[in-house]
Amino acid sequence: QVQLVESGGGLVQAGGSLKLSCAASGSIFSVINMSWHRQAPGKQRELVASIFNSGATNFADSVKGRFTISRDNAKNMVYLQMNSLKPEDTAVYYCRASTGSRGYWGQGTQVTVSS
Repeated sequence: QVQLVESGGGLVQAGGSLKLSCAASGSIFSVINMSWHRQAPGKQRELVASIFNSGATNFADSVKGRFTISRDNAKNMVYLQMNSLKPEDTAVYYCRASTGSRGYWGQGTQVTVSS
């Protein structure tokens, strides 16, 4: 089992920045990939960014050049730095850990970007 707790969400004006954090605990040794997803009202949950144990990353086209994902293995933390935020980035952001056979989700943190 892997437990995930997100933090760092809030209200920010368009053009501003936020940094989300995800604290992982439990069977961390089994995790091969960490990712951030988001779900806006009335929309499906979508992948925002992911980072593999190798350090390789990938991003949704809508956030490329604005968002950065990073991890601190010593602290079992994953971060999502969000810059140049837009109103369309408004959503609940979820952290996910994948072991290859199972996925674990955090409870989510709300990000609201005002225009």
